[in-house]
Amino acid sequence: MKAIRVHGFGPPETMKYEGTADLQAGPGQVRVKVVAAGVNPVDAYIRGGMYRPDLPLPYTPGIDGAGIVDAVGADVEDCQPGQQVYFTWSISGSYAEQTLCAAANIYPLPESVTFAQGAALGVPYGTAYRALFHRAHAAPGETVLIHGASGGVGLAAVQFAHAAGLRVIGSAGSTEGMQLARKHGAHHVVNHNEPGYQEQIKAVAGKKGVDVILEMLANVNLGHDLTLLAKSGRVVVIGSRGPVEIDPRETMGRDAAILGMTLFNTSPQDMASIHAAIAAGLEQGVLNPVVSRELPLKQAVAAHHDIMENSSLGKIVLVP
Repeated sequence: MKAIRVHGFGPPETMKYEGTADLQAGPGQVRVKVVAAGVNPVDAYIRGGMYRPDLPLPYTPGIDGAGIVDAVGADVEDCQPGQQVYFTWSISGSYAEQTLCAAANIYPLPESVTFAQGAALGVPYGTAYRALFHRAHAAPGETVLIHGASGGVGLAAVQFAHAAGLRVIGSAGSTEGMQLARKHGAHHVVNHNEPGYQEQIKAVAGKKGVDVILEMLANVNLGHDLTLLAKSGRVVVIGSRGPVEIDPRETMGRDAAILGMTLFNTSPQDMASIHAAIAAGLEQGVLNPVVSRELPLKQAVAAHHDIMENSSLGKIVLVP
């Protein structure tokens, strides 16, 4: 089969498109013919050696995607060859024509959802749900600010929050991004590239302030976020690309909390609840994954440059 292989940590150009042996499903595993593989910032961090410097080389990048089950290992009962699925936590990497997953990490893909949309579910929607409800414990009637509301995680969070009865403020970096966030459920949208946009947020939130903030770029925004919070407000740090200086006093009078998160720490029970919520949202039509670009698998290098250097509108996927 063809796959992307990383033989050494470094820039995107370390990824090579090459042939490798077909995969064999072991006990409790499912082999999926990949139709679309999700591209996530975490893939770039791992490739660069930031998150998993202990990862044996060479390896195939990619965590989530969608495709068709074509083989199952021993002790697998809930998946059958020919079934259309989306998956998360690929064992062998999803940037390939085939991938191996634990049977517990395979989920049915509804007929109404394309394979490309299925590849946009695992990491973005899992991250958004965990941030909103497992970490921040967001409740109906609260106000949530979603930074980067036009990206893959941001749009997922907008959709989940809107459906749950929260008042949604989104930020985006372009007119197109603002329009997209509004289309998918944001009640108010600001341009975070405009000077003083925080004042617009304060005007919308009123004297009380913002109850929950989902932060995709904490090294830039966290200090400002704390000044926007309501009493008992929570900031969930989903992404950061460096250190940041804050004034802890901004948390004290508000009894505010700064909460970190990563999807890697999700318990099996919480993961099950996440994907039950995704299934219900897809069935009810309140979740609608947005795919901004579909690129051939061999263009993985371009996809990694794009996701780290440009403002994305939804999810980038690779197509083997």
